Amino acid sequence: MDGINIVQVILILVVLVNGLFAIRFVLDVLQHKEELKEEPGNPVAMAIVSFFMFFLSTFGISDFAIGSSLYPKAKWVSDKKLPGTLNTECVIPVAVMALAYISSIEVGLLTLVTAIVCQVVGAYVSPRYVTKLPANQIKRFVAAGLFIAAGLILAGKFGIYPSGGELSSLEGGSLILFALLCMLFGALNNIGIGSYALTMATVYAMGLNPSIAFPIMMGACTFSVPIGSMQFIKLDSYSRKITLFTSTFGVLGVLVAAFVVKSLDVSALLWVVVIVVLYSAITMLKSSFNKEK
Repeated sequence: MDGINIVQVILILVVLVNGLFAIRFVLDVLQHKEELKEEPGNPVAMAIVSFFMFFLSTFGISDFAIGSSLYPKAKWVSDKKLPGTLNTECVIPVAVMALAYISSIEVGLLTLVTAIVCQVVGAYVSPRYVTKLPANQIKRFVAAGLFIAAGLILAGKFGIYPSGGELSSLEGGSLILFALLCMLFGALNNIGIGSYALTMATVYAMGLNPSIAFPIMMGACTFSVPIGSMQFIKLDSYSRKITLFTSTFGVLGVLVAAFVVKSLDVSALLWVVVIVVLYSAITMLKSSFNKEK
């Protein structure tokens, strides 16, 4: 199977898997119209936030970090439903990113399939456990995710990120370790710790060529997140309203970023994001311990 056929197969599967999520989500919304109307959040504010969140996400600023920082402050979703919402809200926008940007795949097929399958397994299994966690523990996990996101941004800013190597595939023990890590990342995604940056750091650290990192990250996330998100829908542990707005206005933000703006220097903005993310992580962590007293 040549590179072009692999791309075609991956993109068709992206459409099918994410289309299945879209159907499941629409049916859930139709079954819970009244609950949707009662959910908090100003529609205009949600539309603006959704647009700019995924506009910036297209240029590499984590939507998980923005959502984790903003939603608790705005009181748009409860702590218990925050992890599910962070996943369901990004399914359709990230699928659109994948369709817009995956034009070539030069990574070894076994390595790519391993990343996708293992993240899917981790994402499928973990939601049923996440929904049983106390709100304070969820806050701590989300705070940990924010600290990790800030740390990875700072690592990139100071040039201490792994630089990658020349490998196009992994074999033997390296592939097994990569598989286990991908399964863990799929699970972590469901407690509010975004897997995208963690996958990228792992790909670089294991010596894979940076040029093939994007298909691995995007491929793994585009398949694992909708699988986990359908579990959150089944368990009624997400915000329908936020997901509805990001699936419409968020997609619009992705399209504007990908086809109109095309490039954006976010280096200065990243410092602002780091400050906001760290502040949110600290306040969330303090809040989780204060409620226990």
